[in-house]
Amino acid sequence: MRGRPPVTAERERSGDLLSTLRELRHLPAALGLVRRAAGWRTTAWLVLLVVQGVLPVLSVVLTKLFVDALVAAMKSGQPGAIRRPLLLAVALATVLLAMEVLRAATRWLRTAQGELVRDHITALIHERASAVDLAAYDSPEFYDLLHRARVDARHRPAALVENFGALLQSSLTLLAMGAVLLRFGWWLPLALLASTAPALAVVVRYALANHRFRVRITEDERRTWYYDWLLTAREAAAELRLFELGAHFRRRFEALQSRLRGERLELLRRQALGEVAASLAGMTVLGLSLLWMVRRAVAGSVTLGDLAMFVQAFFQGQKLMRSLLETVGQIYSNSLFLGNLMEFLALEPGMPPAAKETIVPLEPAPALAFRGVTFRYPGSEETVFEKLDLEIPGGRVTAMIGDNGAGKSTLIKLLCRLYDPEEGRVEMGGVDLRAMVPAEVRRRVTALFQEPLHFNETLRLNVELGDLRVQDEGRVRAALDGAGAGGLADRLPGGLDTLLGRWYAGGEELSVGEWQRIALARAFLRDAPVVLLDEPTSAMDSWAEAEWLGRFFRLVEGRTAVIVTHRLTTARRADLICLMSGGRIVERGSHEELLAAGGRYAESWNRQIGAGNGGRADGRAGTALRP
Repeated sequence: MRGRPPVTAERERSGDLLSTLRELRHLPAALGLVRRAAGWRTTAWLVLLVVQGVLPVLSVVLTKLFVDALVAAMKSGQPGAIRRPLLLAVALATVLLAMEVLRAATRWLRTAQGELVRDHITALIHERASAVDLAAYDSPEFYDLLHRARVDARHRPAALVENFGALLQSSLTLLAMGAVLLRFGWWLPLALLASTAPALAVVVRYALANHRFRVRITEDERRTWYYDWLLTAREAAAELRLFELGAHFRRRFEALQSRLRGERLELLRRQALGEVAASLAGMTVLGLSLLWMVRRAVAGSVTLGDLAMFVQAFFQGQKLMRSLLETVGQIYSNSLFLGNLMEFLALEPGMPPAAKETIVPLEPAPALAFRGVTFRYPGSEETVFEKLDLEIPGGRVTAMIGDNGAGKSTLIKLLCRLYDPEEGRVEMGGVDLRAMVPAEVRRRVTALFQEPLHFNETLRLNVELGDLRVQDEGRVRAALDGAGAGGLADRLPGGLDTLLGRWYAGGEELSVGEWQRIALARAFLRDAPVVLLDEPTSAMDSWAEAEWLGRFFRLVEGRTAVIVTHRLTTARRADLICLMSGGRIVERGSHEELLAAGGRYAESWNRQIGAGNGGRADGRAGTALRP
């Protein structure tokens, strides 16, 4: 995602009709989306709409013929004269029945089409959300755009095509009705058009007003979603109860919802008043036209059948004209909101693509390096690294320690190429990561992040997600053993196929430490030359940590491993320890070398572990570094 989405910024700055009409450029793309998603159903639906556009006119003509035939039969008094009105009545009933059947078939096709289009659009949104850089998730504008794409735009392409279908059907019927009215007077189609002009003004005005309103309240809507999540999510349940926060967040949710509801209803109130005024103007024109036709009927200039046909044609024409204008307004409104979807789908990763895909030689343990790296998170003024130089030897375990905010976790993200530095180079095996496509970098790396995901899936799949190409139960169990969770599958009722988490019925909840071990197993399953672990023992007690460390060093033997940790007893077993402070490496060496240097590491070790223990860790294996 490169900066703020320009179309969103333009839309927020400009509210005039001309600038908003530019959004109509998205219509061809929307129609293409629907065609690809719904296929033949769209063609069948259009055919049915054309037929339905003609049938109402046929019913009007048959009504006139039926009335005239019935009047003639009544005047003749002959028994056989009733035959023609009966045949016309049957024909009229057949047309009306066909209209109902076709309406039902169209409704089924429209529903099927809408489901397919929604699924297709959802897949596109998911694909784009997975493709954008992690930096996009540091931007509030991205969340606004994503919210509008998910809430407003997901159903808009299908609605837009439905609008076009209604427009086609109404236009065909209206043209035919206009031809029927034209035989009574050239000015009647113009009167019909004039009777609906006020409605057009109302439709366009409030389509634009509604769009401006929805764009303006995007952040407020997202905030209501956030409050709703806080009040219902398991992650927040403990603190809300402990600190008695439920009532506080309910009040905030209800106050915000109340304000948005009031603004929404006020907009609808003004729109309703405008529609009533437009309807009164239309009824006035209809009344005057009907009075003129009645006078002609009384004078004998037209038949009763003509009068019945005129009433139906003008009334239906006016109804169709209003429907047509509403459809135009919906097309206009949907095209405005459709811009949200098209903006989101147009987002591109901010990382520049590699000129060519460079394959890092398949070294079993490539060295890693930061050379003059300067980095800050998107939207932040605070620099994490300023000209950082760091070399991490291949085939060895390096521990990164330091106070919170020193930049340790950021190192992991840069090595995964989740971000690119502003200046300098991050290297793997001597190759700048920017010379490789991100997927190639990530295939060389396996990682445990500081806050690993809890997948509400089976235990087996939770581990296999580390490398979906692996479908080997032996490797899954080996990864669990390496993470210190070997006995978990035996303890759970369904073994490896036990559903984890409480989102779904029958799921087994685990402790924080067990979830962390599963995340470790997921990382170990991927046979990558670089292993990056961020606080891997934070949820382990001292005994579990000591046991796990022994297995870990056997697992990463011959690979390059980086451990971010606060625990000195974890760091002391590494081949190399780097102490970070303020985005810089302030001390570097083995445990023995750093103790001999007498610096901050030695001071912290002696203070926490105790010089009286001869520098050996005792039972306080969980001690953290506090320089």
